[in-house]
Amino acid sequence: MVQIQSEKDRFWVAGEEKDLAEITFKHQQDSGILVIEHTRVSEELRGQGTGEELVKAVVDKARNEGLKIVPVCSYAAHQFKKHPEYQDVLSSE
Repeated sequence: MVQIQSEKDRFWVAGEEKDLAEITFKHQQDSGILVIEHTRVSEELRGQGTGEELVKAVVDKARNEGLKIVPVCSYAAHQFKKHPEYQDVLSSE
């Protein structure tokens, strides 16, 4: 399992010289929506569930803060289809 770090508009996995994975999102303050824009996982972490963990981190953030998510990123959108338990934070917009 990797150590996921966070800051304002992203979660990431740090490597020694560069980030190994990240998910970026924008918080639309006026509507209470997080828009997941991009997910990237390096070759060395692919196939280990890191991308799924990053999406889950955003889902957990949305649940904790009472927000909804619009998964613009195709990977995140796929994870929302794969995980019906995420429907509670999926925006209808």
